[in-house]
Amino acid sequence: MLNTLSGLFTAAVLAGTPLLLGALGEILTEKSGNLNLGVEGMMFMGAITGLAGSYYYEQAVIQAGGTPNGPASALIALFTSFIAGSLGALIYGFLTITLRANQNVTGLTLTIFGTGFGNFFGEYIGQQAGGYVAVSDVTKGVFSKMNIPVLSDIPVIGSLLFRYNWLVYFAVVVAIIMAWFFNRSRVGLNLRAVGENPATADAAGINITLYKYLATVIGGGICGIGGMYMSMVTTSGVWVHDCVSGYGWLAVALVIFATWSPARAMAVALVFGGLTIMRMYINIPGLPAQIYDMLPYVATIIVLVVTSMRESKEHAQPKSCGLNYFREER
Repeated sequence: MLNTLSGLFTAAVLAGTPLLLGALGEILTEKSGNLNLGVEGMMFMGAITGLAGSYYYEQAVIQAGGTPNGPASALIALFTSFIAGSLGALIYGFLTITLRANQNVTGLTLTIFGTGFGNFFGEYIGQQAGGYVAVSDVTKGVFSKMNIPVLSDIPVIGSLLFRYNWLVYFAVVVAIIMAWFFNRSRVGLNLRAVGENPATADAAGINITLYKYLATVIGGGICGIGGMYMSMVTTSGVWVHDCVSGYGWLAVALVIFATWSPARAMAVALVFGGLTIMRMYINIPGLPAQIYDMLPYVATIIVLVVTSMRESKEHAQPKSCGLNYFREER
């Protein structure tokens, strides 16, 4: 029983990390008042560009007669996936912030575009590579679980907390920094003001357009890194068609579950991760697999109902989220 629970916890952390990264990117975006439903698309863009960046780096080094460097390959994957997610978010930002297009429609369009972008180039690069695209064992080793001296050897705790890949700890650090940013920094408080009441923030001299663009673009980049996790860790550095497989939508649901809090998002990502892989560890005879797939969304609905009943301002969505700001109507 203990081994089952330990395995479930470890698997939940690994499955919840891309959800956490996607949710953190969306939280940052929504705090500025932009509701970007294109998380799935940005994760797809990050997934293929991260994998392609490492793959083409390795091929270039091999053709030059050298040996690929694992950490360098991982950094290239991180950088390219962030840039791809940011570019997707920049498209969304230009349409909604500058051209004032409908945010819901634009976000859904970005999802369709990003999904097609990822699957098309994944298949194209795979055909050019001779059937499928995959990174070398050197790069795969960098994305495998870490062995932290002393800490990893602690009985029980070591295996539960200190034997994950570096992206798990990266996501936790991003969540902690973001929590501090929103609550302790002047820029973070200004961003929250933009999301709550852009007219008042504008009157106070805050550059609404700049804040919205930066939050949206950086948030999209974080979502892209979440997609790179799917292609480099979940599928072990091999491109699998439709590899993101709805995780972007789960990340959006996680934002609601965490009530727009990066700190709570860490705990909720663990719960969501556990719900997504529960069928592998807890098998109830006669219970269809589709019921397991429904659990994260059922939990979200319950949280929505409870949050609405409590009417807590602290746990509510930013007031201007989803609404374009027209300065002329201030």
